[in-house]
Formats: sequence, structure tokens, C-alpha cells
Amino acid sequence: MGVYLQLMRTKQWMKNLFIFTPMIFALQLFDLPSLWASFMAFVSFSLTASSLYIFNDIRDIKVDRLHPRKKFRPIASGKISVNSSYRISLALAVLGLSLGAFLDVNNLLVLLCYILLNVAYTLKLKHIALIDIFCIALGFVLRLFMGGYATSIKLSHWIIVMTFLLAIFLALAKRRDDVIIFLNGGEVRKSIEGYNLKLIDYSMALSAAVVLVAYLMYCMSVEVINKIGSSYIYITFPFVLLGLMRYLQITFVLEDSGSPTEILLKDRFMQLTLVGWMLTFVLLMYI
Repeated sequence: MGVYLQLMRTKQWMKNLFIFTPMIFALQLFDLPSLWASFMAFVSFSLTASSLYIFNDIRDIKVDRLHPRKKFRPIASGKISVNSSYRISLALAVLGLSLGAFLDVNNLLVLLCYILLNVAYTLKLKHIALIDIFCIALGFVLRLFMGGYATSIKLSHWIIVMTFLLAIFLALAKRRDDVIIFLNGGEVRKSIEGYNLKLIDYSMALSAAVVLVAYLMYCMSVEVINKIGSSYIYITFPFVLLGLMRYLQITFVLEDSGSPTEILLKDRFMQLTLVGWMLTFVLLMYI
């Protein structure tokens, strides 16, 4: 069972927690119907995403076998055959889309857009520098729409902008790890030839700065202050700054930014920072 869970990349499901974001920022954290709808959307999106991860691994099997970490994936290592992987991918896609259709036609459309985006990404777009990270960022925005449609919550432009910018930042950090592998003689995807450390380092600094400015503008927005009922949302800003600085430290000093999910699962500093931000935000919203 473990190898099949690895094939589905269930650890990557953590990214799909963004689906709960609309519910949280709409102050519906304790609304059971919204919570259930968000959970169902999470399951639907996760199954669909897993089907695409498998499709991507099938397409990248030759390159993955030369990668220092990806060579241990079930398909690249030969633990699961390509034919079996195709069948599992198709089954997961059908399950995910069926559940999405059950939720709402808009959720189904979001899933179809996500599939089209990722198929295009796997076949062509991931080989084009800069376009590849924008595709990743759009995937996170689609997660927001998935949660918004499931709960009938209209998304704030602030949430969309900040999610997109943060995803760009994380994607750049991941590409930096690939550049280092490439410089050390390892095999990586073609798009890495369009990057170097200077471009990524400057771009990460730029995107981090824009994320911080956007978050501050969000905290001081009259619309947000009236909606949340507190003018002290800016108190959460130090946690956002600390989290970004820690991620920059992991990227530039420790040079271990290959998997944002792994970082969040293992780095206690990041975990405590995230918990501190969430607790402070929730207290300001509900007290």
C-alpha cells in the first residue's frame, strides 16, 4: 500500500489545503456545511491531482531515473509498471471528476481547467523557463476557486493575488534546487537551461518583497478591516515576514528547497511560525 500512496504523492495533498482558504477568510471556519463542502472539494481535487502526478511521472520516467531523488519514485524505480500506472491515473481522474461534478458544475469546470493546464505543462510548458513557474502558480489559484465554488464564497482579489505571488516564490525556490543539481552535473528538465542562480535569487527577493507589500496592503485595507472587525490584522505581519525569511534561509544557506511540502512537514521553525500566524489571525477574527 505504501508504494501506491507514494505513487499518488499523497504528501503533496498538503498543497490542496489552499481549498480551505476562502472558508477561513470568509469567517466560516466553524460553519459545518462550509467545512464539509471544502473537505469534499479537497478530496476531489487531491484525487485529480494525483492522477496528473502519475501521468507526469510516466512522461518523465527517463529523466527521473537520472535524478538523485526522483529515481526512487515508484515508476522510475520499476516498483510499479507503466501500464498499471496509466490505469491507476485514469481511475483517480474519473473519481476526482465525478466527485467534483457532484459538488457543482463550477467545481467540475475548475478540475477540467486544472487537468488541461497540467497536461499542457507536462507535455510542453514545463520545458519553457518562467512559463513553467507561472503554470504552477495558476494551479494554486485554481485551488482557491475550487474552495470558493464549493462553499459559494466570492473570492477576494487580495487572496488571489497573494496566493499567486506566494506560489511564484515557492516555485522559484524549487527551480533553484534544480539549478544546483544541474551545475553539479545532474540531469534535470530542459527549462533549467533558461535559469541561473543570479536570476532565481533576484527573482525570489523580488517576489518575496511583493508578497510582503501585498500582505501589508491587505491588512490595512478598509474592506478587510470592516469584514474582519479588527484594525489590528497587521499584527500578523511579523509571522509572514519571519516565515519568508526562514524559507530564504533554507534556500540560500541550507540549499534544500527542492520540496516545499517536505520543508513544511519537517521544519519545526516553519511549523511554529505558521501556527503562530494562524492562531493570531483566528483570535483577531473571532474575539
